[in-house]
This record gives sequence, C-alpha cells and structure tokens, in this order.
Amino acid sequence: MSKADRLAAVEYFEYIGNMEENDAIRSLAALAHGIRLQVFRMLVVAGPTGLTPGAIAEQLDVPGATLSFHLKELTAARLVTQERDGRNLIYRAAYDHMNDLLGFLTANCCQGEACLEPNAAACKC
Repeated sequence: MSKADRLAAVEYFEYIGNMEENDAIRSLAALAHGIRLQVFRMLVVAGPTGLTPGAIAEQLDVPGATLSFHLKELTAARLVTQERDGRNLIYRAAYDHMNDLLGFLTANCCQGEACLEPNAAACKC
C-alpha cells in the first residue's frame, strides 16, 4: 500500500469516527429538552404503531406548533421517523438509531471488554 493510500485510509477512518460522534452529539442534544424527551419516550412505548401529532399533543397538552418544532428536531436527529398514512402523519421511534446511540455510549464500558450477556438488562460493571 502506497503512502498516499495509507493516508487516505486514515483520513477515511477519522471522517467516519467524527460522523459517528457528531450523530451522537446531535441525538443527545435533541433529547436534552423536556418535551422532546417526553415525546421520544412516548414513541418508544407506542412501538411500531407510532402516534399521530394530534395524539401526542393531546397527551402532553402541548400546542400543535410547539410540538411540530420538537418533532422536526427529533426527526433531524434521526431519533424519530415520519410516515404519511393518508391524511395523517405517523411518528415512530427510530429503534435502530436509538440502539446505535446506546452502543456508542457504552462502547468502552468495562474497560472495552464485552460485559453484556445475552438477554441481560444491564452490564455487569
């Protein structure tokens, strides 16, 4: 492998690593607001069925415009997906992204050793 190829590989690795960190920062920042955290947790509980903005607004007693802003932030952070079903919008928690975020946050727990046993709710450390 030439010096240029090795340098390109290093730059590629650093770029991918920074993107992962930037995604985590964006996701955590989106969850660092009370309403957004409540909305996200509601959507996690709702499961794959998801919820309409009207149902979310009613449960949280939040104005529609305010909720729309917070849903936009959660969607931009890739924590929530949006799908049109006829005249309704359905929002769902993005479980893949949520699990990736949890994996990123715990990647170095237990000094980098595998500590989470299958079907365990928490790691041993």
